[in-house]
Amino acid sequence: MNQAFPLLPEQASAQAGEVDALFFFIVAVTIFFTIGISLVILFFAVKYRRRSDEDRPKEIHGSLLLEMVWTIIPLGIVILMFAWGSKIYFQMNRPPDDAMNVSVVGKRWMWKLQHPTGQREINELHVPVGRAVKLTITSEDVIHSFFVPAFRLKKDAVPGRYNVGWFRATKVGSYHLFCAEYCGTEHSKMIGKIVVMEPEDYQTWLAGGPPPESPVVQGEQLFTELNCITCHRPDSAGRGPVLNGIFGRGIRLASGDTVVADEAYVRESILNPATKVVAGYQPVMPTYQGLVSEEQLIALIAYIKSLQIPSGETVPVPEEAE
Repeated sequence: MNQAFPLLPEQASAQAGEVDALFFFIVAVTIFFTIGISLVILFFAVKYRRRSDEDRPKEIHGSLLLEMVWTIIPLGIVILMFAWGSKIYFQMNRPPDDAMNVSVVGKRWMWKLQHPTGQREINELHVPVGRAVKLTITSEDVIHSFFVPAFRLKKDAVPGRYNVGWFRATKVGSYHLFCAEYCGTEHSKMIGKIVVMEPEDYQTWLAGGPPPESPVVQGEQLFTELNCITCHRPDSAGRGPVLNGIFGRGIRLASGDTVVADEAYVRESILNPATKVVAGYQPVMPTYQGLVSEEQLIALIAYIKSLQIPSGETVPVPEEAE
């Protein structure tokens, strides 16, 4: 194949091969049936063309076997496509537990990325080859789309929501990063690259420059600066619920509903605290809408995720919430 004009982007991730296999299977089935049906139409148009005004075709009553064949076979093929596509979809949307977490914030017209150790990059992301990388993606303004063709990865960056994608790079090199959603006048300039490195080179790159603060440390500082610690005390003496060990747990609300304290819930509780008030507490928390950026929200969430329940203790819950 001419490498100057490849038919498809290079396969550089663990998912790319199976995505391409499904794509080519669908294309092959489409071509087969298109050509087959066209030839049958042409054959019948010639063989059974009307030769005179008196010429009439013989009436037939059809064939149950034939109708079952041309119904069951296409149905089986479509079910196969659905099952195969579903398998790939779930694989691409369930990052491994040991994946490296990277925060991605889209902003006109750039990509802002942060490593779990605190290093920040703009329009570039350095990752080690062979390591699963989990991307938590959001946007500060309009809808963007994080698209890396070589990894067969495309995830929308939506304001007010976190989307998760992941990849495992299999080849060292530099790969194009695009915004695949029209986002304004300089949309075409919102490009970047993913730099895949050997693990040793990646560690060297991480060690370069002054040591950064991790998102957890940044979040802890913000938590103190914003006086969150005044109400969310670990001893349940504050006016807000205890946050230690809350992440990932089911939370009962004043409305009687139960929600899981995930990234989206924590984000909403910071920006719109009156929307889902925890049972047993009053809606006294002020909104921080416009006071914290998306990057600061990610840091606060990282800090809350890191809060653990002290050994031998349980999360204090007010009597009304029990």
